[in-house]
Amino acid sequence: MPEQHSTLRARRRAETQRLIQAHAVRLFTERGYDATAVTEVAEAAGVSPMTVYRHFPTKEDLVLAGAEARSVAERIAASPGDQPLVRRIGRALVGAATELTETGDGRFLLARLRLMITTPALRAKHLDNQYALQQAIVTALGDGEDSAFRTRAATGACLAALHTALVRWAEEDGRTPLPGLISEAFAAAFGDQAP
Repeated sequence: MPEQHSTLRARRRAETQRLIQAHAVRLFTERGYDATAVTEVAEAAGVSPMTVYRHFPTKEDLVLAGAEARSVAERIAASPGDQPLVRRIGRALVGAATELTETGDGRFLLARLRLMITTPALRAKHLDNQYALQQAIVTALGDGEDSAFRTRAATGACLAALHTALVRWAEEDGRTPLPGLISEAFAAAFGDQAP
């Protein structure tokens, strides 16, 4: 029975987070990120400001928080270790993008991405998130100390290719499938090593 309560609690928490984030992205898009207060987001979502901060510690997290890093790290950890690093990372990124765009709301993802591209405070937070994603990937690859520099460099280059694909996807208003753009960016950057 306690496990059932835990699952229900986790599901309610995720639903509350989705609701708050959806209202935040809508308001930020309509009114502007800097012109919208967290209290307005709370009011639109029908929750208290404290509830918003419990789920999203910073205003930036309202746009950028997601489970993408965990999904990518899990995919990399499950990938065959005998493949080149760039291919393992690329396949994980393409797989995560496929999952996000097929099971999620593509318009919502585009709105989040556009906010990130156009809002200086969000670009700074995005850089923090990129660093956290890089750390998650390096940890998932599990390479030893001797190859840590090589792994970090390869991961950083892969994330730069991903960023290029994401910006292109936003510029094209999502007309081209994101997984294809990521593959195209990897092919341009890495040639034969691409996924």
